[in-house]
Amino acid sequence: MRILFTNVLLIAFTCAALGQASPANSTPSDATSRPSDSAILSLPYTPGLDTEFMDRTADPCVDFYQYSCGGWMKKNPIPSDQPGWSVYAKLDEDNQRFLWGILDDLARNTLGRNPNQQKIGDYFVACMDESAIEKLGAAPLKPYLDQINGLTSKKQLPALLAEIHLRTAGDGVFFGFSSDQDFGDSSQVIAFATAGGLGLPDRDYYTKSDPNSVALREKYVAHVQRMLELLGDTPDVAQHEAVTIMAIETRLAEASLTRVEGRDPHKLYHKVDLTALQALSPGFDWSVYLKQIGLGQQNTFNVTEPDFYKELDKQLQSTSLDDIKSYLRWHTVHAAAPSLSSAFVNEDFDFFGKALRGVPELRPRWKRCVARVDEQLGEALGQEFVRRAFGPETKQNALTMAQQIEQAMAKDIEQLSWMGPETKHNALIKLHSIVNKIGYPDKWRDYSSVVVSRNDFAGNVERATVFESRRELNKIGKPVDRGEWGMTPPTVNAYYSQQMNDINFPAGVLQPPLYDPKMDDAPNYGDTGGTIGHELTHGFDDEGRKFDAQGNLKDWWTTQDSQNFEARAQCVVDQYAQYIVVDDIKINSKLTEGEDIADLGGLILAWMAWKEQTRNMHLEDRDTLTPEQRFFVGYAQWACENDRPEDLRLQAITDPHSPGKYRVNGLVVNMPEFQKAFSCKAGQPMAKENPCRIW
Repeated sequence: MRILFTNVLLIAFTCAALGQASPANSTPSDATSRPSDSAILSLPYTPGLDTEFMDRTADPCVDFYQYSCGGWMKKNPIPSDQPGWSVYAKLDEDNQRFLWGILDDLARNTLGRNPNQQKIGDYFVACMDESAIEKLGAAPLKPYLDQINGLTSKKQLPALLAEIHLRTAGDGVFFGFSSDQDFGDSSQVIAFATAGGLGLPDRDYYTKSDPNSVALREKYVAHVQRMLELLGDTPDVAQHEAVTIMAIETRLAEASLTRVEGRDPHKLYHKVDLTALQALSPGFDWSVYLKQIGLGQQNTFNVTEPDFYKELDKQLQSTSLDDIKSYLRWHTVHAAAPSLSSAFVNEDFDFFGKALRGVPELRPRWKRCVARVDEQLGEALGQEFVRRAFGPETKQNALTMAQQIEQAMAKDIEQLSWMGPETKHNALIKLHSIVNKIGYPDKWRDYSSVVVSRNDFAGNVERATVFESRRELNKIGKPVDRGEWGMTPPTVNAYYSQQMNDINFPAGVLQPPLYDPKMDDAPNYGDTGGTIGHELTHGFDDEGRKFDAQGNLKDWWTTQDSQNFEARAQCVVDQYAQYIVVDDIKINSKLTEGEDIADLGGLILAWMAWKEQTRNMHLEDRDTLTPEQRFFVGYAQWACENDRPEDLRLQAITDPHSPGKYRVNGLVVNMPEFQKAFSCKAGQPMAKENPCRIW
């Protein structure tokens, strides 16, 4: 994916703690709780290429990123409520302000609303009613804490965990359980049992021994202690519990695959029946868990990490019931914290925002509430966004560009010198099978069963979460719905799904400056064309190439062609391994390999498509830039960003994307077309002697 996440399971890492509560007793009318009215009547316009964002004092052949983005970085300091700031983040905030206007109108004007408008409007009202939320304190958790405290035997744990998993819809409590396409038969959905159980963002936070990691673990234990104190535990008891919880999570982390290991789908595919699943963790009664979660007849599972479940069984058997209760209480309050009163929100932010990502201030409540509506009722909100901000012309233009880039890739495959006829044939079959999804789904999600109240925020969150949990679980044993989307329409992002074999571009990412209908073709093909090419190339990167045209995990390469690919991919891995993220931390280029390959392939394909589009046109210089230079600057300016060092350290561990600087400079050094466009000479930093090239 272009920005946030990509994994064979389409998993995103998000940090809900950055959703900020405003000061106590604030209301939606407070100046600090709402954007200005002038900011929400329409989406602001930023051109797809802005010369004011450039640094003309920089030599493009020495540092093209500085040349393209130096002005932007100077004019765009990181806002106090953000871990970093980028062109994508700015557009996302513009979209949020626009969505705020939609939600505020639907919250205030209740007459004539359709059912979806009622739900998103009333959800927003309840979320913004901070005084009501403040009065409740931890009360919304009492029924669940009573359930945990009422455990008298570990035999009761499977039934309780099933209920907790439904309420949290994640993998935060001991393990994860949901649905996904069968790797061996992508037409069917089966149950997935995954690793989980961690409070920190990644298993490496528990295993790394460098001073920063050690210090962060100490802060995490202190944070867990303070959260348990907010539930009423004494400091001494809470401290003991926090140390115990850290020990449990550490053992689960040590039994989990690394992110690099998890990029190999073969390591994540272990199809078993119920008997084999039970044998992995004999101390946990899966039949009880499955019955409670609504899957009593289920007998087919993909256990992504069998060794994790063996360790989980050991932990459940060796850990005392009281310590298990402490662990469950912690993860209950951790999952619910952003929906509770300010004491919980602030403590949650102090660790996950300040300590982990270096963010000085919490986000205003209106941003958190807009994000919550998008998260939980996203396609209902998306219909309103699309109706106001995404026309059929933009949809058609994006589709045409996608088709042109697919044609460019077909030509590229046919001309490859390192790939043989048999693999080329299969590659072209896969390419021509890719489905383009532009803007929004053809069929909108049905939220009719979700009850939303204007005065019950915690209840709305739980009901919407359970709805989504049930919706995912109900897919198991049924044919896959290939029309489904994994992102909501307002999202500023894009993705390729290996098993759907489709590329997806929400309406939110097809807005200026990322796609600018007022701009000439060169920057649009550099930016949006590069994004389309990026997602398309994911079907043929080191992960995507392991799936066939139907999305099945199947080797369709000859041995020689596979070796040729790996040799060329290693060129990219070796190149990016030299780049520094922050301090002395270098890019984990085995983690970023797929995204780096997609970046390079995507820009090459976009260049080919642009050249074909303008083949018989007379193109003029603009702003003292040639059309070729505008193509490359247009590409580079999507990646302009400023980052906090704390967040860069987190990204170095968790993010499969390289930092923006290297997503620009790391590409152009491999493109002779760039060196020609800017007259770079041999030996200059942006003129690589032996460029990498795969697609």
